[in-house]
Amino acid sequence: MHTVHVRVNDAATGKPTPCRVRFTDAEGRYYAPFGRLAKFATGRNQEVGGNVLIGMKPHTYIDGTCEIRLPVGPIHVEINKGPEYTPQRLQVNVGPGKLALRFTVERWTNMRSEGWYSGDTRCHFLTPHAALLEAAAEDLAVANLLAVECQTPGPFARSFPAVPNLLAFSGQRPALESSGHLVVVNTRNVHPVLGSLGLLNCHRVVYPLRFGGPDGADDWTLADWCDQCHRKGGLVVWADPAHESAGFRYGEPLADLILGKVDVFEVDAFEDSPFDVLPDWYALLNIGLRVPLAGGSGKDNNGMVLGSMRTYARLSGQEFTYKNWIEAIRAGRTFVTNGPLLSFTVDGQEPGGAATVLPAGRPLRIRAEARGAVPFDRLELIADGKVVAETAASGSPASAVLETDLPVQASCWLAARCRGEHQLLHRPANQKVFAHTSPVYVQLEGRPFQPEAAAIPRFRAALDGMLRWVAEEARCENDAQRQRLADIFEAARQELLRRSVGGERRGVSPPV
Repeated sequence: MHTVHVRVNDAATGKPTPCRVRFTDAEGRYYAPFGRLAKFATGRNQEVGGNVLIGMKPHTYIDGTCEIRLPVGPIHVEINKGPEYTPQRLQVNVGPGKLALRFTVERWTNMRSEGWYSGDTRCHFLTPHAALLEAAAEDLAVANLLAVECQTPGPFARSFPAVPNLLAFSGQRPALESSGHLVVVNTRNVHPVLGSLGLLNCHRVVYPLRFGGPDGADDWTLADWCDQCHRKGGLVVWADPAHESAGFRYGEPLADLILGKVDVFEVDAFEDSPFDVLPDWYALLNIGLRVPLAGGSGKDNNGMVLGSMRTYARLSGQEFTYKNWIEAIRAGRTFVTNGPLLSFTVDGQEPGGAATVLPAGRPLRIRAEARGAVPFDRLELIADGKVVAETAASGSPASAVLETDLPVQASCWLAARCRGEHQLLHRPANQKVFAHTSPVYVQLEGRPFQPEAAAIPRFRAALDGMLRWVAEEARCENDAQRQRLADIFEAARQELLRRSVGGERRGVSPPV
């Protein structure tokens, strides 16, 4: 065993670059660099940062250099740096007197040169410095580190409430930044039954961070959080939309979204498959709600990779700042991914662009492209939630291009989706390869968008269930509080009734 100095350079700059590394010998034994651990905690809020367990295999994050004790003989080296860099799988021979190892990582594509900047909309419990290291190592431009109230273990088998990182709150500016990578600290606000919201780009902390539960009163609303966040240009993200408790699936964020108070629908990495929440998003779009898609890992332990689900936002010629990145998401210039990279245009309009206006029957010119260092199977064109065209992927890196003319007879929304059966190792369950754009909205002259009749009763029933919970179970201190909460769901019900026009839409024809 002897000490070896390791350096990983970026091929474009020739300088050390942060990355994720793994060193093992011929028998598979893992060796951690100095300052890292070969065995480390992987529980929620347990020393999060610097190490990560992927598929039961430990890895470590370095800033581009490290020192490590290695045995003489063959050493297997793995180096990763996000989806735009070619993964390195190497074997080197460490001979007697070997003092240094030098490696290079290289981009196979550069999305920033096309105006696309990736970010993670939600992670927890890393320190800002750990978040900055991991963001740079996973090639994330933005890491949204959200302070959230939790329970932390104390002496005598007791636990106490804690809010890690709240004192690092930075709101509308980076808490830390370096060479094109930002860490911004905001909050995730939670009600244990009604759901939770990520409040990004806030000018100040929005209190209370948590209300309700067995020991608290239901004396607040998520709508209050939305309004306070919006007063100074904040972005409200529906975090964890698969939240389900008290006999209903959606919670208050559904009502707030219908009322125009929620800006973004988040896909995270907690699902058995990312497609689990897509039918809900499709149904929301099909009742005429224009809500873009965002991706966040929800990382809160060393068993999850920061940016394992991420948001790419297009800045359209603007300089890279946190505010511009937030506004690109609000405008819907996004796609989400756990690996593949997408581009998509409808008559030249990108996701989030101005609605296309055209006479009925004229075909739309569609172009979608997917690329990925991780293999995927197919690229699909989605119209009002249904696949209307697709093509298979090929090559390495994998790629697929779909170009077609699509006749439409009614206003609709269109998006591109990439998927595959290849498994990405992740906790608590592996993920299938996946990427999805936000919609392009197609508006025909004289034919406004008609909501899908079948989706309306589904959401109305969910709102009815929440109204029953408010009437029968909410722990309100007085009738005024109960009525205030009920008014939100009733207002959302009335908005759904307003959208009820009946009749299924049949607006998309097969491609020509």
